[in-house]
Formats: sequence, C-alpha cells, structure tokens
Amino acid sequence: MSLAMLLAACGGGGGDPTLDGGGGGGVVGSVPAAVSVSLLDANGAASNTVSATAALTARAVVLDKSGAPVANALVTFTTPASLVTLTPAVGTALTDAKGVAVVTLRPADPAASGAGKVTATVTQGAVIVSGEANYQVAAAAASKASISVSLLNASGSNSNTLSSATPLTGVALVKDQNGAVLANAMVVFATSNETLAILAPANGTVLTDRNGEARVTLRPFSLAAAGAGTLTAAVVLNGTTTTSTINYMVGATALAFGNIIFEAPSLDAYGSTQVALDVMSNGVKYTDQSIAVNFSSTCVAAGKATFATLVQTADGTARATYRDRGCGANDVISATASGVTGSRSATLAIAPPQPASIQFTSAIPSDKAIVIRGQGGLLRSETATLKFRAFDTFNNPLQGLKVTFEKADVNAPVDLAPDLASTDANGEVTTSVSSRDTPLSFRIRAKFTTAAGREISTLSDTIVVSTGTPVQKAFSLSISDSNVEGLNVDANGSAPSATVNVAMGDKFGNPVADGTPVVFQSNVGVVGSASRGGCTSVNGACSVDFRSQEPRSPVPNTPATVCNRVASDSTRAGVGTICASTSDGTAVPIFDSISFFISGSEPGRVLRDDAVVLTKNVVNDLGIASWTVPKVFTLRVSDVNGNPMPSGTRIEVANISNAASSGVSPPAVQKIFPDSTVANDVDQGTRHIVTVSAPADNCSPRTATFNVNVISPRLLTTSYPFKLTFTCQ
Repeated sequence: MSLAMLLAACGGGGGDPTLDGGGGGGVVGSVPAAVSVSLLDANGAASNTVSATAALTARAVVLDKSGAPVANALVTFTTPASLVTLTPAVGTALTDAKGVAVVTLRPADPAASGAGKVTATVTQGAVIVSGEANYQVAAAAASKASISVSLLNASGSNSNTLSSATPLTGVALVKDQNGAVLANAMVVFATSNETLAILAPANGTVLTDRNGEARVTLRPFSLAAAGAGTLTAAVVLNGTTTTSTINYMVGATALAFGNIIFEAPSLDAYGSTQVALDVMSNGVKYTDQSIAVNFSSTCVAAGKATFATLVQTADGTARATYRDRGCGANDVISATASGVTGSRSATLAIAPPQPASIQFTSAIPSDKAIVIRGQGGLLRSETATLKFRAFDTFNNPLQGLKVTFEKADVNAPVDLAPDLASTDANGEVTTSVSSRDTPLSFRIRAKFTTAAGREISTLSDTIVVSTGTPVQKAFSLSISDSNVEGLNVDANGSAPSATVNVAMGDKFGNPVADGTPVVFQSNVGVVGSASRGGCTSVNGACSVDFRSQEPRSPVPNTPATVCNRVASDSTRAGVGTICASTSDGTAVPIFDSISFFISGSEPGRVLRDDAVVLTKNVVNDLGIASWTVPKVFTLRVSDVNGNPMPSGTRIEVANISNAASSGVSPPAVQKIFPDSTVANDVDQGTRHIVTVSAPADNCSPRTATFNVNVISPRLLTTSYPFKLTFTCQ
C-alpha cells in the first residue's frame, strides 16, 4: 500500500490526494484529502455523552494531502434525527482558517436515549471525503418538585385556628429540585372533612404565581361546624406527585337574633315599611360574614303582601321592604337562619282597605234568560246565578265585604237567595234568583254600607223569565226556494237546493229557549244532515238543508208524518211536502208543513199567446208586422208537470237578425209556491212578455229571425226559433 493511501485511511477520510497537484495546505481552494471528527463537552474536553443538560460540540478538521488545513470548505454533518438535533438545523458549516467546522448536538427529546454516530462529509468536485464519531444519548433525570403548605390568618401570621370570624388562607410554596421557585405550577388543595371547612375556589385548584405560591381561602362549612381537619396541597411535576399537609381546628360561632324593628309601627292600607333585623354574636352585631335570613308572613303567603323571603345581612343587619296588598289585618312576621339560635317574630298592624264600589260582572245563563217554574230541562234553567264584584279605594278586589241583595221591584214574583253574602278573595259575591209561574223581566240590586254610613249599590242586567216552550200558534215554517231545480238533476255537491227554516215562540211571544229540538220529514229528496234529520233552536230558530235527489216523484202521505195525519200532502205531480215538528212536553205535537215545486230543467210546454204550442228547434212564424209597430207576444213557460220552471230560470232573446229586441218581462222565473186552490191539471207556469221591433233605420221589407232561450239555473238551455216579416205599410 502506498504512503498516501495509508494516510487517508488513518484520517478516517477518502479521496484522491494527487488531484491538487501537490500544492501547500491552508489555502482556499485546496483539495480536501482527510476529515477527522471529535466530540467535545462545554469545557472543551473530549466526551461522547450528550444529554438535555450537557450538549456536545462536533468538531470536524479538514486537511489536504500534505496535512495542511483546508479553509472555507463546506462540511455537511448528518446524524439520526430521532436521537439528536443539530445547530444549525441544516447541519452545514464552513471551515475556518484552521480547517475547522463545528455544530452542536442536543437530544431530540429529554427522554431520548441510545447510541448514534455523527458523520462529517466534504464534497469537492469528484472528491468526497468524510469522517465520523460515535456518541451516547443519556436521558435526563426527571426533576422533582418540593412543596410546603402553611395557614395564615388575616394579618398574615401563621395560625391553624379557623372560625367564621377568622377565615384562614392556605399558602403552598413550590420549588424545583434545585430549590428555585416554580411559577405556573398547578397545585390542588383538598380538606379531609368537607363538613368542617370549604375552600375558595371550590375546586381547590390554583396556579403558582411568580413567587411559586398558590393560595386558597379556608372557611367553616357552617356556623355550627366544629372539630379538627387536615389541609393537603399536592403538585405534579414530570409525572411525580409531591404533597404537603397541615392540620387545623374549627371552632363553632354562636349567633342569635336581635329584635325585629319596623320603620313604621303600623300601616295604612297598601302602605309600606322597612323591616330590619340584627344578627348578634356575644351581644354585638356579627359582621364577619353575610348570613342568609329567611322571613315569612301570613299575609305574604296569602298573596296579600310582598316581602323578600330570603335576605342577606349587610354589616350584621338584614333589611327588606314590606308592602301591603290588601291584608287588612295584623300580620305576624317571623325570621329564621341557619346557624342562628332560635327565631324571632313581630306583629305589624295593618289597617283594612276601605270599600269604594261594587259592579255587576256576569250572569248564568249568559243570555240572562230563564224559564218559568216547571219548564226547565236540557239547556233550559229555572234559576239564574248573578255575580257581583266589590273594589276598594285603590280599585283592588275587596275580600270579606258583606253585601246585601234585594229585588229592584220588591213585588217581582221571583225568589232571591241568599240576600246577604261576603266577598271572596277575588272580591266576588254571588246570589241566585229562581222563577215562579209568571213570565217577566227583573233586576237585582247589590249594596253595602261604608264605615261613614254611605250606601253604595249597583243593579244587575235585566233577567228575563219566559215559558221557554213552543206553542202551535207561534210555530212558523218556511223554505228559501219554492221551485227548486231538482226534477232532472241532483243538488250541486255540498250546496243545498234550498234551506228550510223554522221559527218558534212561546205563548207570550218570546223566542223559545235555546236547544229546543225540531224534527223534519220529506216525501221528496232528503232533508237534514248526515248526523241528524233535524236541528236545535238558537234564539228561537233553526234551519236544515234540503237536497234534491231521488225520490223525485213524491208519493203523498209517504212517509207518514204528524202533518199528513191532519192534512194530506199535495197530490200534484212535481210538488213535494216537508213536515217539521216539535213538542212542548205534552203528548200533543206542534207542527207545520210546507209544499214546494220540484221543477224540471227543461220546459215541458211553451204556449204563445195562450194558444200556439211551441216546439223547440222548430221555427215559429210570427207572421207580418208593421215597420213602425213593435211585435209583442206572450210566452207561458212550464215544466213537464205544468209547474213553474226553477226559480232564477232566464228567458232571453238571442241571435236576433234584422230586428231589435226590447227584452223579456219578467226576464227570469220568480219564486212561486204551489196553488192548492186549483185543480192538479191546471198549468201553473209563468208568463213572460217578449217585444221585438224593426231596426232603427229606413224602412225596407225584410224578414227578422231570433231565438227565445230558456236557461235553467244549472245552465241547461232550451231554444225556440222565431221569424217575423216587417213591411213598410
């Protein structure tokens, strides 16, 4: 082996030393030939152990082939990143004039440990030389905190005697293993007996300040608490818990109440006063801490006064304002508190409120109507309950006021009971009035007398007494349409063909009582609703729907009704009969019936001038008319049964040519009831006058044409064509 190769191997490097041509060392630009690496501690002594408290310096020396230092060479240091970190972090450094480049090694983590190597590499052109050194990473020993706890009184002196008058401050001093105070360390305080003492903050967790101190306040759990306990302070550092304890003694505090003092010894109605109560300890006011005092009062419990039920003492005194709300009696105010021996009570005299007015407020039944004695029943009452309300001078409801009742007309034949009563908590008082055998109207007076002897009264609304039961002479039946369109068509959906109305009165001409039932029956279509075939009265009347449908051809006296037992149903074709009935509570029914047309939608017969029968869609020749004289003719229109067309059927002139129309009179079929005085075959159709005149221009003979249309309410149209010849003569 050559000498050059042997030198390169001993330097721990590599490369070709002949590339620089054998020039001198220490010159910038010289070719590196060898790199050696050494590890030094902080004192510059050789060491291969690195820890969190002892960093190492990696020192690389770069030499050329002649052993001269190479300046300004770029050295790259590499090492496992899981073990150590380099400074600078990029791990590169330039050699100085002595060919030396350095970096600093530190553990990647305080807990890191193990062995590794650091490699220093120089690359120049095709030349690569390197050197390396091994090291050991030692994990840092976990530091352990020390803690001591003490108890201080308000003056800052050491004390372990605790009472409600003398709370203590627990102080924990935390230091590290080197004896330096630790700031921002979390200290947890705890007491051995939570029924003796409590901490503030309540969770006992506090951070140390810059002096390494953490503080909590220690107070007795209650005024009666007594005994010994232990305060513990704990701190955790690097997973190691260190604690310190100190014992303390709790002494009970004896407290008692002074007297309840009223700012005003007596109150007018709705007045107010301040109430004060001292909490005492050994004969003086207890001011070391606030005490929660519980107040109670009979009038407050009844809602007749307002007063704070829980009051904290301030400077040893609990104060609250008492306000009367109509108590009107002596009120006993009592006080208790946890930790205070016994209780305290005092009586406050309160003047009663003075009555000022009374009002009538309501009546049952709400319509203020009752029936004569013996006529009561469902929804009909023989007794009215009247309610009044009394108020004091502050317009508040007045309780306990005696109110007298009397009939405004002392001779009114009704019974009143009671005639004397007292108002309740809402200021309300009631009395009842019962009917006798006479219908009438009456009023009741409510009154009271003030302490000054003044009488104050009011009257109820008028109460009406009626029989409440229907009579035959006051039973009235009607239908909203007398000639309904129903012979050919059913009622349109939920819209009824007509409404059947019944009105009822009693023998005195008053409406019957609400809820009087009425039953309906029909021999054509349907009457009533799906839930019932009748109605119940409201204010003496009620109604049901009639709907046209099958059967359309009524059979007289079917079904049998109380009406056709007395008088037969109409036997005319196309005439229906509806029977309505009710009862006055006897075996004799009260009833009425009404007949009406079930009219066809298409004319059955149309007569011109009561002589010529018209045929639809066949031209009817009206002959010759003078240019100057309008043509007037009549049409009698009836359905297939000779009955009127449905009410609302329109008669119109349409499609007129070479003429002018003055219209039809009347233009529509009116509501017409069946005439029971004529024979069944007598035509009961309607008459309509049609007027047609020549155009408003010069006369010239011409033939006019037009249609007369009959249009039912359901828009079924039947057309009759006409022609008329105008002459100039």
